[in-house]
Amino acid sequence: MTLHVNTKITKLLPILAGLLGLTSAVLMVLGQWEISGPFVIAFFLALVLFLRSTTHFSGFAFTFVIFAAVAASLYYPNIFIGVGEFEFKGLIVPLLMIIMFGMGTSMSLQDFVQVAKMPKGVFIGLALQFTIMPIVGFGLAVSSGLPPEIAAGIILVGCSPSGLASNVMAYISGANLALSLSLTAVSTMLAPFLTPLYMSVLADQFVPIDAMAMFLSISKIVLLPIIAGLIFNRLLHGKFPIIDALMPKVSMIGIAVIITIITAAGRDSLLSIGLILVAVVLLHNLCGYLLGYWGAKLARMDDASCRTIAFEVGMQNSGLASGIALEMGKVASMGLAPAVFGPMMNITGSSLAAWWRGKPDESDKLVDKESA
Repeated sequence: MTLHVNTKITKLLPILAGLLGLTSAVLMVLGQWEISGPFVIAFFLALVLFLRSTTHFSGFAFTFVIFAAVAASLYYPNIFIGVGEFEFKGLIVPLLMIIMFGMGTSMSLQDFVQVAKMPKGVFIGLALQFTIMPIVGFGLAVSSGLPPEIAAGIILVGCSPSGLASNVMAYISGANLALSLSLTAVSTMLAPFLTPLYMSVLADQFVPIDAMAMFLSISKIVLLPIIAGLIFNRLLHGKFPIIDALMPKVSMIGIAVIITIITAAGRDSLLSIGLILVAVVLLHNLCGYLLGYWGAKLARMDDASCRTIAFEVGMQNSGLASGIALEMGKVASMGLAPAVFGPMMNITGSSLAAWWRGKPDESDKLVDKESA
């Protein structure tokens, strides 16, 4: 009986979402922006419930949770800025450290040992990671006409390698997961050294960059928590299964909270230049996939590895970029591009992974042809 009722409710969810979306659109056209707020938020939440009930599209649910949170922070920013004298942006760095600790607990020394087993793939992947996105980000920042600090945020995203979701997308798409894990591990450990260097070279014309201060900030946010996570995994692996089960959920919640806080802090700037920034960030993200894939192809990598490198290049660590922006005292300006990039790459990455999953790579085609 319960299953029957739940099925009926599930079938009604897309209708409810459609009605809420239509109501939101009508209110916006009529200029009733304040009244439209609850309907917009409810529209995204209805989509979340519907997507979670599906088999093939449940992976998109988290992205629409982000959209609901972003909508709430745009309509009601004061709720997400702080309480009394406490500002919520003070939570960003501790949340990032927890996320990075969780990343460390999911890694092992084997991820670094794999580098020796596939040196060509790791070298090519790192070379593409640390050239394509910083250079494309710089070009977009210069040509976008955006305010200097917001433009610097675009470069910052490009200099913050390895999005936390890239391994998941590599797994879903049937790409080379071992290479993905190795690239994420190595590029994350290199970030404290290379990100300040790139920012001092490419972004100093937009905002003053203190490379040493940035190195210390990234070390605090990334290196120390990951090393602690690796030690935890090495010494206490399997002894606290609740931590293994909870850390992915904690990471997802942490990312949602960070994006919400940054959106609320930069709400006025985002509303004034939002569409331009969304277009620039989307182009940056798509260039990462395209150039990463074909760069690996030119280096004669197999198709599965090309797909992996595409995800590793196109999906950046927007959380790390947000933390750096906060440490620089510019979370409401430099933090906007990372806040937009995070949800955007989840949508494009999930879509690309789903498309590749249903499309055999060239090595599979070759095997089929030989067996025929």
